[in-house]
Amino acid sequence: MSTLIAASLATLVFCAPGYPGAEGDAQPLVEQFASAAAAAAGWPAGSLAAVYDPTEEGGLAKLNQADAVLAFVPYPFFVKHAAQLHLMPLVQADMADIGPQQRWTLVAKSGRVSGPASMTGYTILSVAGYSPDFVRHSALENWALPPDVKIEATGQILSALRRVAAGEPVAALLDQTQAAALPSLPFAPELKAAMQSAELPVAIIAVVGSRLAASRARALQAGLLKMGHTPGSAASLEPLRLHGFVLPTLPAHAAAP
Repeated sequence: MSTLIAASLATLVFCAPGYPGAEGDAQPLVEQFASAAAAAAGWPAGSLAAVYDPTEEGGLAKLNQADAVLAFVPYPFFVKHAAQLHLMPLVQADMADIGPQQRWTLVAKSGRVSGPASMTGYTILSVAGYSPDFVRHSALENWALPPDVKIEATGQILSALRRVAAGEPVAALLDQTQAAALPSLPFAPELKAAMQSAELPVAIIAVVGSRLAASRARALQAGLLKMGHTPGSAASLEPLRLHGFVLPTLPAHAAAP
Protein backbone atom coordinates (compact mmCIF):
# COMPACT_ATOMS: atom_id res chain seq x y z
CA MET A 1 0.00 0.00 0.00
CA SER A 2 2.79 2.42 0.86
CA THR A 3 4.30 1.89 -2.60
CA LEU A 4 1.01 2.75 -4.26
CA ILE A 5 0.64 5.87 -2.12
CA ALA A 6 4.14 6.98 -3.04
CA ALA A 7 3.44 6.37 -6.70
CA SER A 8 0.29 8.46 -6.58
CA LEU A 9 2.30 11.43 -5.30
CA ALA A 10 4.64 11.56 -8.32
CA THR A 11 4.27 14.80 -10.29
CA LEU A 12 5.88 15.95 -13.52
CA VAL A 13 6.32 19.74 -13.60
CA PHE A 14 6.33 21.44 -17.01
CA CYS A 15 7.83 24.93 -16.94
CA ALA A 16 8.55 27.00 -20.07
CA PRO A 17 9.29 30.64 -19.13
CA GLY A 18 8.75 33.17 -21.87
CA TYR A 19 6.96 30.90 -24.32
CA PRO A 20 3.29 31.31 -25.23
CA GLY A 21 0.81 29.15 -23.39
CA ALA A 22 -1.62 29.83 -20.59
CA GLU A 23 -1.69 27.47 -17.64
CA GLY A 24 -5.33 26.54 -18.22
CA ASP A 25 -4.82 25.82 -21.91
CA ALA A 26 -1.76 23.66 -21.37
CA GLN A 27 -2.93 21.67 -18.36
CA PRO A 28 -5.07 19.10 -20.25
CA LEU A 29 -2.20 18.51 -22.69
CA VAL A 30 0.40 17.84 -20.01
CA GLU A 31 -2.03 15.57 -18.16
CA GLN A 32 -2.57 13.57 -21.34
CA PHE A 33 1.18 13.31 -21.82
CA ALA A 34 1.77 12.19 -18.20
CA SER A 35 -0.82 9.46 -18.56
CA ALA A 36 0.80 8.19 -21.76
CA ALA A 37 4.31 8.36 -20.27
CA ALA A 38 3.26 6.37 -17.21
CA ALA A 39 1.68 3.72 -19.42
CA ALA A 40 4.82 3.53 -21.60
CA ALA A 41 6.90 3.04 -18.43
CA GLY A 42 4.63 0.33 -17.08
CA TRP A 43 3.69 2.46 -14.08
CA PRO A 44 0.23 2.00 -12.54
CA ALA A 45 -2.53 4.07 -14.13
CA GLY A 46 -2.86 7.42 -12.38
CA SER A 47 0.56 7.20 -10.75
CA LEU A 48 2.00 10.22 -12.58
CA ALA A 49 0.34 13.61 -12.36
CA ALA A 50 1.42 16.69 -14.32
CA VAL A 51 1.25 20.44 -13.76
CA TYR A 52 2.20 23.32 -16.03
CA ASP A 53 3.52 26.76 -15.17
CA PRO A 54 4.54 29.40 -17.74
CA THR A 55 6.73 31.36 -15.31
CA GLU A 56 10.13 30.73 -13.79
CA GLU A 57 8.95 31.66 -10.30
CA GLY A 58 5.85 29.49 -10.50
CA GLY A 59 7.75 26.57 -11.91
CA LEU A 60 10.34 26.77 -9.12
CA ALA A 61 7.60 26.87 -6.50
CA LYS A 62 6.03 23.74 -7.95
CA LEU A 63 9.38 21.97 -8.24
CA ASN A 64 10.07 22.64 -4.58
CA GLN A 65 7.01 20.61 -3.60
CA ALA A 66 7.85 17.16 -2.21
CA ASP A 67 5.76 15.33 -4.83
CA ALA A 68 7.57 16.99 -7.78
CA VAL A 69 9.81 14.14 -8.90
CA LEU A 70 10.33 15.17 -12.54
CA ALA A 71 10.94 18.42 -14.41
CA PHE A 72 10.28 19.03 -18.12
CA VAL A 73 12.09 22.29 -18.85
CA PRO A 74 13.85 24.22 -21.63
CA TYR A 75 17.61 23.91 -21.60
CA PRO A 76 18.18 27.52 -20.38
CA PHE A 77 16.08 26.71 -17.29
CA PHE A 78 18.13 23.54 -16.76
CA VAL A 79 21.40 25.49 -16.98
CA LYS A 80 20.22 27.98 -14.38
CA HIS A 81 18.60 25.61 -11.88
CA ALA A 82 20.19 22.16 -12.30
CA ALA A 83 22.56 22.59 -9.38
CA GLN A 84 19.98 24.18 -7.06
CA LEU A 85 17.32 21.54 -7.75
CA HIS A 86 19.73 18.61 -8.19
CA LEU A 87 18.32 17.85 -11.64
CA MET A 88 19.55 14.59 -13.17
CA PRO A 89 18.86 14.45 -16.96
CA LEU A 90 16.70 11.50 -17.98
CA VAL A 91 15.90 12.18 -21.64
CA GLN A 92 16.16 14.98 -24.15
CA ALA A 93 13.10 16.15 -26.07
CA ASP A 94 13.07 15.59 -29.83
CA MET A 95 10.97 18.51 -30.99
CA ALA A 96 8.92 18.52 -34.17
CA ASP A 97 10.52 20.65 -36.92
CA ILE A 98 13.64 21.23 -34.77
CA GLY A 99 14.99 17.94 -33.48
CA PRO A 100 16.65 17.28 -30.14
CA GLN A 101 19.11 20.18 -30.49
CA GLN A 102 19.01 23.72 -31.80
CA ARG A 103 21.25 26.68 -32.53
CA TRP A 104 20.66 30.11 -31.02
CA THR A 105 21.25 33.20 -33.16
CA LEU A 106 22.34 36.64 -32.00
CA VAL A 107 20.67 39.28 -34.20
CA ALA A 108 21.79 42.89 -34.36
CA LYS A 109 21.22 45.97 -36.49
CA SER A 110 22.99 45.58 -39.83
CA GLY A 111 26.45 47.11 -39.72
CA ARG A 112 26.46 47.73 -35.97
CA VAL A 113 27.99 44.61 -34.38
CA SER A 114 31.30 43.30 -35.71
CA GLY A 115 32.33 41.33 -32.64
CA PRO A 116 31.87 41.08 -28.87
CA ALA A 117 33.75 44.32 -28.13
CA SER A 118 31.36 46.32 -30.33
CA MET A 119 28.50 45.39 -27.97
CA THR A 120 29.69 47.61 -25.12
CA GLY A 121 26.63 49.23 -23.55
CA TYR A 122 24.22 46.85 -25.28
CA THR A 123 21.26 44.94 -23.88
CA ILE A 124 20.53 41.42 -25.09
CA LEU A 125 16.84 40.54 -25.19
CA SER A 126 15.79 36.91 -25.33
CA VAL A 127 13.17 34.42 -24.27
CA ALA A 128 16.15 32.83 -22.45
CA GLY A 129 17.16 36.11 -20.80
CA TYR A 130 16.09 34.86 -17.36
CA SER A 131 19.16 32.58 -17.53
CA PRO A 132 22.17 34.91 -17.97
CA ASP A 133 24.68 32.06 -17.56
CA PHE A 134 23.03 30.25 -20.47
CA VAL A 135 23.24 33.36 -22.63
CA ARG A 136 26.86 34.15 -21.78
CA HIS A 137 28.36 30.69 -21.43
CA SER A 138 26.21 28.42 -23.61
CA ALA A 139 24.55 30.36 -26.43
CA LEU A 140 27.41 32.90 -26.66
CA GLU A 141 30.14 30.60 -25.39
CA ASN A 142 32.70 31.83 -27.93
CA TRP A 143 31.88 35.51 -27.49
CA ALA A 144 33.50 37.25 -24.51
CA LEU A 145 30.81 39.84 -23.91
CA PRO A 146 31.84 43.14 -22.34
CA PRO A 147 30.98 43.18 -18.62
CA ASP A 148 28.48 46.03 -18.99
CA VAL A 149 26.22 44.10 -21.39
CA LYS A 150 22.79 43.60 -19.83
CA ILE A 151 20.71 40.48 -20.39
CA GLU A 152 16.94 40.72 -20.07
CA ALA A 153 14.10 38.25 -20.51
CA THR A 154 11.30 38.95 -22.95
CA GLY A 155 8.49 36.96 -24.50
CA GLN A 156 7.84 39.80 -26.97
CA ILE A 157 10.44 38.87 -29.57
CA LEU A 158 8.81 40.81 -32.42
CA SER A 159 8.91 44.02 -30.35
CA ALA A 160 12.54 43.30 -29.47
CA LEU A 161 13.44 42.88 -33.15
CA ARG A 162 11.71 46.16 -34.01
CA ARG A 163 13.95 47.87 -31.43
CA VAL A 164 16.99 46.22 -32.99
CA ALA A 165 15.96 47.35 -36.49
CA ALA A 166 15.34 50.89 -35.22
CA GLY A 167 18.98 51.16 -34.16
CA GLU A 168 18.61 51.03 -30.39
CA PRO A 169 21.65 49.56 -28.56
CA VAL A 170 19.97 46.18 -28.23
CA ALA A 171 20.45 42.76 -29.78
CA ALA A 172 18.08 39.79 -29.79
CA LEU A 173 19.08 36.21 -29.04
CA LEU A 174 16.67 33.95 -30.91
CA ASP A 175 15.94 30.27 -30.68
CA GLN A 176 15.91 28.25 -33.88
CA THR A 177 12.19 28.67 -34.59
CA GLN A 178 12.34 32.42 -34.05
CA ALA A 179 15.44 32.76 -36.23
CA ALA A 180 13.79 30.80 -39.05
CA ALA A 181 10.98 33.38 -39.16
CA LEU A 182 13.33 36.36 -39.63
CA PRO A 183 13.19 36.48 -43.47
CA SER A 184 9.41 36.98 -43.33
CA LEU A 185 9.68 40.27 -41.42
CA PRO A 186 9.22 43.48 -43.45
CA PHE A 187 12.26 44.99 -41.72
CA ALA A 188 14.46 41.91 -42.18
CA PRO A 189 17.00 43.83 -44.34
CA GLU A 190 17.78 45.95 -41.25
CA LEU A 191 18.80 42.87 -39.27
CA LYS A 192 21.90 40.72 -39.40
CA ALA A 193 22.89 37.49 -37.64
CA ALA A 194 26.03 38.41 -35.71
CA MET A 195 26.79 34.89 -34.51
CA GLN A 196 25.26 31.47 -34.01
CA SER A 197 25.75 29.03 -31.18
CA ALA A 198 26.83 25.43 -31.33
CA GLU A 199 23.99 22.92 -31.18
CA LEU A 200 22.40 22.84 -27.74
CA PRO A 201 19.60 20.75 -26.23
CA VAL A 202 16.09 22.13 -26.70
CA ALA A 203 14.47 20.71 -23.57
CA ILE A 204 15.19 18.15 -20.88
CA ILE A 205 13.17 15.82 -18.69
CA ALA A 206 15.11 15.42 -15.46
CA VAL A 207 14.67 13.66 -12.14
CA VAL A 208 14.51 16.07 -9.20
CA GLY A 209 17.11 15.02 -6.64
CA SER A 210 16.52 11.59 -5.12
CA ARG A 211 12.73 11.80 -5.13
CA LEU A 212 12.29 9.02 -7.69
CA ALA A 213 13.56 5.50 -7.07
CA ALA A 214 16.26 4.44 -9.53
CA SER A 215 14.22 1.49 -10.76
CA ARG A 216 11.22 3.69 -11.56
CA ALA A 217 13.47 6.26 -13.24
CA ARG A 218 14.98 3.56 -15.49
CA ALA A 219 11.52 2.28 -16.40
CA LEU A 220 10.33 5.78 -17.22
CA GLN A 221 13.42 6.51 -19.30
CA ALA A 222 12.90 3.31 -21.32
CA GLY A 223 9.22 4.15 -21.80
CA LEU A 224 9.91 7.72 -22.91
CA LEU A 225 12.49 6.56 -25.44
CA LYS A 226 9.83 4.31 -27.00
CA MET A 227 7.29 7.11 -27.33
CA GLY A 228 6.98 8.31 -30.89
CA HIS A 229 7.89 4.85 -32.15
CA THR A 230 4.84 2.97 -30.91
CA PRO A 231 1.21 3.07 -32.14
CA GLY A 232 -0.93 5.57 -30.27
CA SER A 233 1.86 7.57 -28.65
CA ALA A 234 1.67 10.35 -31.25
CA ALA A 235 -1.65 11.55 -29.82
CA SER A 236 0.03 12.62 -26.59
CA LEU A 237 3.15 14.02 -28.30
CA GLU A 238 1.80 16.10 -31.18
CA PRO A 239 -0.06 18.70 -29.07
CA LEU A 240 3.23 19.45 -27.30
CA ARG A 241 5.13 19.62 -30.61
CA LEU A 242 7.12 16.54 -29.67
CA HIS A 243 8.44 13.90 -32.04
CA GLY A 244 9.77 11.75 -29.22
CA PHE A 245 12.80 11.54 -26.93
CA VAL A 246 16.48 10.65 -27.12
CA LEU A 247 19.17 10.02 -24.54
CA PRO A 248 20.57 13.29 -23.22
CA THR A 249 23.63 14.77 -24.94
CA LEU A 250 24.69 17.71 -22.82
CA PRO A 251 27.59 20.06 -23.55
CA ALA A 252 30.73 19.63 -21.46
CA HIS A 253 30.02 22.94 -19.71
CA ALA A 254 26.48 21.95 -18.64
CA ALA A 255 25.66 22.56 -15.00
CA ALA A 256 26.21 19.62 -12.70
CA PRO A 257 23.59 18.84 -10.04
